[in-house]
Amino acid sequence: MAEFITARQAAGLIEPEDSVLIGGSGGGHAVPEAVIEALAARYLETGAPRDLSLISVVSIGDWQETGFNILAEPGLAKRVVSGGFNNCPRFAALAFANEIEAYTLPQGVLSQLCRDMAAGRPGLVTTTGLHTFVDPRHGGGRQSERATEDLVELITLKGEDYLFYRSLPVDVAVIRGTSADEQGNISMEEEAFFGEMFSMAAAAHLHGGIVIAQVKQVVQAGTLPGKEVKVPGAVVDFVVVEPDQRQTYQTRHSTAYAGAARLPDTSIATIPFDVRKVIARRAAMELFPGAVVNLGFGVSNGISAIAAEEGFYRELTLTVEQGIIGGVPAVGKDAGAGINYDMMADQPYQFDFYDGGGLDIAFLSFAEVDGAGNVNVSRYGRSINGPGGFINISQGARKVVFSGTLTTGGLDVVPDGEGGLTLRQEGRTRKWLDQVGQVTFNGRFARERGQEVLFVTERAVFRLTDQGIRLEEIAGGIDLQRDVLAQIGFPVLVADDLRHMDPRLFREEPMALLTSFRQRQRRHASRSVASEKGRSHA
Repeated sequence: MAEFITARQAAGLIEPEDSVLIGGSGGGHAVPEAVIEALAARYLETGAPRDLSLISVVSIGDWQETGFNILAEPGLAKRVVSGGFNNCPRFAALAFANEIEAYTLPQGVLSQLCRDMAAGRPGLVTTTGLHTFVDPRHGGGRQSERATEDLVELITLKGEDYLFYRSLPVDVAVIRGTSADEQGNISMEEEAFFGEMFSMAAAAHLHGGIVIAQVKQVVQAGTLPGKEVKVPGAVVDFVVVEPDQRQTYQTRHSTAYAGAARLPDTSIATIPFDVRKVIARRAAMELFPGAVVNLGFGVSNGISAIAAEEGFYRELTLTVEQGIIGGVPAVGKDAGAGINYDMMADQPYQFDFYDGGGLDIAFLSFAEVDGAGNVNVSRYGRSINGPGGFINISQGARKVVFSGTLTTGGLDVVPDGEGGLTLRQEGRTRKWLDQVGQVTFNGRFARERGQEVLFVTERAVFRLTDQGIRLEEIAGGIDLQRDVLAQIGFPVLVADDLRHMDPRLFREEPMALLTSFRQRQRRHASRSVASEKGRSHA
């Protein structure tokens, strides 16, 4: 039977050099923050425990001072393995300074790997990550020079290349739910994210480790319906009760995020009218009835609001990798949650669906693009973001639409309200380079597998072809040579029938896309991209 203890006592159970697997996602979704805070406080007070190996499937933090950010004290962690560092820039800084062993691996891989670890398997075999920076031929997911151990291996099965991601040791698993009964059974009825809590707990239990569960409340034994229990008390050793537990860092509690209420369409907020909305609108014009879609973080996240504003979100299946299927994914720092959804899946199942070719279109961001169509979102400048779910999603979808501004750093460009753009100041930093700093998406590999790839910016739309990247649309008010071609660090093709971007994109009122949306035909691939993953070699 589980023992009920304080967060401070829970932190005291973690020993030097332990491997600690912590649940939760991004902006506080099901993050056991009270235990994390207690661990950080213990270290600052006593200098112990030191040299931990911290593992998280998703980057955890509010981009400033919560989650893994408060664990980024020199000496506390010797190694961090995560889907990313974007939410925890303090660990990114330690990785950049080579003060920790830093690895960023695909979020879906780490999610599925938790299941394999729970089953006692040696690791996960998958094509996800081939020909990207997590491929051991291109770095093996390392983000610091201290990271010398090989966590990923290249193997061959039946003549095809695969990646083998090794199982990781787990001495302590720290998970979160909403309620615990007196026997330690854990339910998650108020959570905005399920994740892989049972697999995490089972992995620690299998290897003789301990499981700490943070919850909001305790209920009488036998009162939790068995169907609502997500982690059985048989694998829970300790329970920490935190009555002030928030649903996310930004939201204390939303019945819609919990799936307990459905909101009227009028309550779905629109996004501000600016170039980010222009980009999201143009990307949304690629949607068609019945499409199954992933919306990535950043600019692409706003597509859900566009679909709602234009009146056709119910005719799509919008998804996010954390497990939301249907409805309207949340935007901003609550991204990963959703409202009015049809299902909240455990995260490994969502990535099974993605890897298996379940996505018609993926909408993702870009930080850097090169002439081969490679995309970098994982490491650029002094930023170490990691891939998050980007690699699983971009390699599994039939069609990928990358979105972002053409340049950055002081860029001042606004829609003119009439049918084009006013470019008041060009960005100082180019994003379209001769060579990307890290390959998170391999353009050649995508073309060999027959993926359709578009790049949508505020001023131009491009397509990846077998001959290179081709410019197909340009915004009104934009000069082709000065404002587009001169801002790209490699030659691009220009379509013979170069078109102007739809003038409605640049006007504040809704675009009235419903009719044209319904006229688009659903396109079925004769064979999913996923079935071709291992058949071509870049």
